[in-house]
Amino acid sequence: MIVDTHCHLDDPRYNDDLEEVLERAKAAGVEKYIIPGADIVTLERAVEIAETHPLVYFAVGVHPYDKEAYDRALLEHYIEHPKCVAVGECGLDYFRLPEDEKEIEVEKAAQKEVFLDQIALAKAYDKPLIVHIRDASADSLAILDAYAGEKGGVLHCYNADEQLLKLAAKGFYYGIGGVLTFKNARKLVNVFPKIPKEKLLIETDAPYLTPHPHRGERNEPAYCALVADKISELSGMARADVEALTTHNTHLLFGI
Repeated sequence: MIVDTHCHLDDPRYNDDLEEVLERAKAAGVEKYIIPGADIVTLERAVEIAETHPLVYFAVGVHPYDKEAYDRALLEHYIEHPKCVAVGECGLDYFRLPEDEKEIEVEKAAQKEVFLDQIALAKAYDKPLIVHIRDASADSLAILDAYAGEKGGVLHCYNADEQLLKLAAKGFYYGIGGVLTFKNARKLVNVFPKIPKEKLLIETDAPYLTPHPHRGERNEPAYCALVADKISELSGMARADVEALTTHNTHLLFGI
């Protein structure tokens, strides 16, 4: 069995064929799914999917690009739902910063404020974090090292920055998705052997980051199988062992 630990099934691109998507995933060996909380607008849809599909779970959170929509009260409304397993995807993303230096600092400060509040929320409710980091490793590491709780979390779409490997000792796992299959993923391929095996998770980030050879198409959980194949190839582990290991890791982190 494979668990897709990060798939945006609440995305409108699945509105017309969600059941078929899940059937294809099941046929590929994927049996459990976690919908990250990235967008307040689609949170109710994520809850609805989880309530009507026994093997689908969700998280509550706001992506750093959507920080203006952050609504802690709404997240708290759903956080004690029996299918809510985490807080996030929260974090820092400095990829699209303003050009003006003062505006850059304002943007970074605003992202940090929302990130810190979601970390506090996770600690208050004893939930792990789903963390998004892009071009912000140093600040993210400093914040997580200082403020993250005992539950730790997962670095979603791990960006191959070696300094973030320090977080394994603080209970953090590393989400590996389709990027590992890209022909230009040399950095991640080189860092991959340094990730503790007991900290590996599989994800797709569907509908984004579709793995080779389907790049350019809509991503979906069935393609976890391609990620598992690549992990098997790079690690030398049998494919069945990759599935067993990553599923065990998922159960430990999220309690599902």
